[in-house]
Amino acid sequence: MKKLVIICLAVFLTHLSYGQVGTMFPDMDGESLVHGMVKIPQDTKGKYTLIGLAFSKKSEKYLNGWFNPVYQNLLKEPDPNALFAMDYDVNVYFVPMLTGAKRPAYKSVMKKVEEDVDKNLHPHILFYQGTLKEYKDALSIDDKDIPYLYLLDENGKIVYMAKGGYDQNKLQKVIDKLPF
Repeated sequence: MKKLVIICLAVFLTHLSYGQVGTMFPDMDGESLVHGMVKIPQDTKGKYTLIGLAFSKKSEKYLNGWFNPVYQNLLKEPDPNALFAMDYDVNVYFVPMLTGAKRPAYKSVMKKVEEDVDKNLHPHILFYQGTLKEYKDALSIDDKDIPYLYLLDENGKIVYMAKGGYDQNKLQKVIDKLPF
């Protein structure tokens, strides 16, 4: 009987750590580098959406490692001469989360990123300014020093979550979950 209780507890705790998969992504408003406002998931409904969140300078560095692979695989127009070229219809947003003491630096950080990041990515970078607690709770964020990526279905429900720096296997799992 003790073994059964321990097994059930282990399954429950594992489920808690990935509890956000299968739930709706919490409402988030962000401003893109092309200075348009985007409301997630409201404005992304009807399309799958990949969201990368960064909560600190360290996590931003790791999130930046996702930019080029995601752009090359999901956003860039495929080569018409390529044998297995795929054209995905997916929203992609990388979101620096400016919370707490970082909020006053919102405009200056945005300006610096605008200068440093490839213009092709500008529509895909959103700046969030506000509180962290609601996202930390809803998305099971447990380490602010790594980025978190969420793939939402066309209704805004989380279908996949990954955390940490870029990894081809993680990106492939995202691609495998996208509709053709």
